Amino acid sequence: MAKVILKAQDLDGYLKADDKKTLEGMNATFARALELFSVLSDASRETRHDKATADLIALFNEMGHAMQEIVAREDRVHVYSFSTPREVHGEVSRLIAKLRDVRTEHPEFVYYTQRAFELLFNFAFGSAAREKKNNFIVRTPVTLPVQNFAVHKIPDVDSRIENAVMCVLLRGALLPSMIMSKEIQEYSSRGYVTPFALFKISRDDTKEESNMEYVLDLDRSYFDLASLDDKDLFFADPMNATGGSLVTVVKYLLDQGVRPRSIKFFNSISVLKGALRIVRALEKAEIYTLWMDPVLNTKAYILPGLGDAGDRINGRDDGSRPRNIIQLIADYGTHIVSLYREQVRKIEHTVLGG
Repeated sequence: MAKVILKAQDLDGYLKADDKKTLEGMNATFARALELFSVLSDASRETRHDKATADLIALFNEMGHAMQEIVAREDRVHVYSFSTPREVHGEVSRLIAKLRDVRTEHPEFVYYTQRAFELLFNFAFGSAAREKKNNFIVRTPVTLPVQNFAVHKIPDVDSRIENAVMCVLLRGALLPSMIMSKEIQEYSSRGYVTPFALFKISRDDTKEESNMEYVLDLDRSYFDLASLDDKDLFFADPMNATGGSLVTVVKYLLDQGVRPRSIKFFNSISVLKGALRIVRALEKAEIYTLWMDPVLNTKAYILPGLGDAGDRINGRDDGSRPRNIIQLIADYGTHIVSLYREQVRKIEHTVLGG
């Protein structure tokens, strides 16, 4: 089997000495939060809960301000809650809270994921709202006294989206990629539907974050190298934890002679370390994320994070019989398949050909 493997040590090799010092400091700060988590989760220590709650709020404010200062020095890392007016932060904060919540079940989780990537699209391309507009006319259901139409204006973002290829880091990234492609279609004046490139990339979860391996399975991936050259490569994934999957795929493409025009990575949540690794390793990569979390645990999960986003979107596979891409789409159900029908057709064509 043809596989490409990237190791965590290689990723850390891209980090600067100052980056490593920054990340060590963030880990030390979050260790204090873990102590407070222990207090709040222990019913026998209820008398300390009020004090622990106040301390935790102060600590998260401290980490938030620290991450904002760090990101301000990185012109290719864009965090919604650091870059937009304070008046709109409540919407995103509540959305992320719903994604994190253990009580948020599958239908709601999918709904909030859709909202997240709609917001990310506007975050990345909304600056065009002050620029040229496209007019479009829609036929309404009203026919008296005559058939009615309405005129609407949307930002002219054609030049920024109609060269895009949607690159999918399977599996949890499949639905977010379809959502982002749908947003592109809706904002394109010509109804542009992105091509898809599907990469079977996984990490070896038997390993720790410090010695993790990222494995790109070329035999189970579906893409055409020529169709990726000089394109704007868009990646959408609920989580950017280590950055390893993105770096593995893009480094492979660069080694094959692909020269993308740009690389954009969209996430609901990104961890600081993953964001820094990506912009250090990939000179053209830009990250757009709704929220930044401070650290990873030893198993490379984001803290406080939201768990396994792929499982929360797709459900768990039977370990002995993992679903293929077509089965995964079918399991989304008729509502999702109908809503993203053009995207589904493109993916089917990519996988099945013809």
